[in-house]
Amino acid sequence: MGIKIAGTGSFAPERVVTNDDLAKLVDTNDEWISSRTGIKERRIADADTTASDMAAIACENALENSGISAEEIDLIIIGTATSDMAFPSTACFTQQKIGATNAVCFDVSAACSGLVYAIEIAESMMCAKSQYNNALVVGAEKFSSIIDWKDRNTCVLFGDGAGAVVLSKDDSESGLVGSSLGSNGQFSGILKTPGGGTVVNMDNETAETGDRFLTMEGQEVFKQAVTCMVDACKKVMEESGVTPDQIKWLIPHQANYRILKAVASRLKIAEERVFMNLDKYGNTSAASIGIAMDEMNRANKVKTGDYVLVTAFGGGLTWGANLIRW
Repeated sequence: MGIKIAGTGSFAPERVVTNDDLAKLVDTNDEWISSRTGIKERRIADADTTASDMAAIACENALENSGISAEEIDLIIIGTATSDMAFPSTACFTQQKIGATNAVCFDVSAACSGLVYAIEIAESMMCAKSQYNNALVVGAEKFSSIIDWKDRNTCVLFGDGAGAVVLSKDDSESGLVGSSLGSNGQFSGILKTPGGGTVVNMDNETAETGDRFLTMEGQEVFKQAVTCMVDACKKVMEESGVTPDQIKWLIPHQANYRILKAVASRLKIAEERVFMNLDKYGNTSAASIGIAMDEMNRANKVKTGDYVLVTAFGGGLTWGANLIRW
C-alpha cells in the first residue's frame, strides 16, 4: 500500500506589494531586488487574517481537487513558523474551520522546511497505523507579521500564503518514494525570530525592540541552504535508485533565484525543469512548496508516473527532500 498525492490546493492574499511599493518604504529599487533575488512582488495578508484562515482555504481547495470530504480526513499536520497562537495549534484552528471533525491535528515547527517534514511524518504515520487513511499536510505562513518593514535586507524577501496537499492510501505505484531530513542546531543563530518564546518574553518593552522581528545572516544562510538541499536531494535519489535525468520537476523552496539556480546546477538538473514562482510570491516559507505544487498540478505540468523532487531549507537549521512519484 502506497501513499499518493490525491489533491493539491493553495491560497495567496489579494494584496500585491511590488518592488516599487517597497522602494517607498526603504532605500531599494526594483532592479536591486530583482537582480539579487528574482522576486518582483509578494502577497501580503490583511491585519486580521491568520495563518489558519489561509490554511483553511488552501485545504478546502485541496479537498475539492481530491474529491475527498473533510470528514474523511484522519490527520492534519501544518508546518508553520507564524502560528495563530502559542497554543492551540494552527492545525486545530484549521480543523474547526473546515469541519474535519475526525482528524488528529498538530503543528510542525521546522520553519521553511515545514511541509517537507510534514509529508514524511504523515507518510510514516499512515504506513504505521491503519486508522490514518487520508491526511492534509499544509504549509501556512504570515511572515508579514514578523518582518521589520524598515529592514531592506529582509522585508523585500517574504510574503504570505498557504499550500496544502491531500495524501491518501493507494495500491498504485504513485506516492512518496523516499525522504531525507536533517537539522543542525549549531547554526540556529543565523536565521531566527528571538521574541515570543521563553528566551525573550514578549512584553510591552520587548515589543518596541527588534526582538519580535525575523533576523538573518544572508551570506551564511545562502551557503548552508545550497549545501544542505543538494546533499538531501542526492541522498534521497541514491537511496531510491533514481537519477537526475529521471526527475521531471525539481521544486525547491522558493527563497532566492540564485539559491535555486545553484541547487539545480549541482544536481545536474536543467533549469527548465526547476519550477519557480518566487517572482510572484516571494519567500512564503513553509507555504512555498505547497503553492508551487498546486500551480504545477493545476497547470497540468505533471503526469501520472512523473518523478517530482521537492527540497527545502529553513531556520533551525532544518532541511530535507521528498521524492514523489506522481
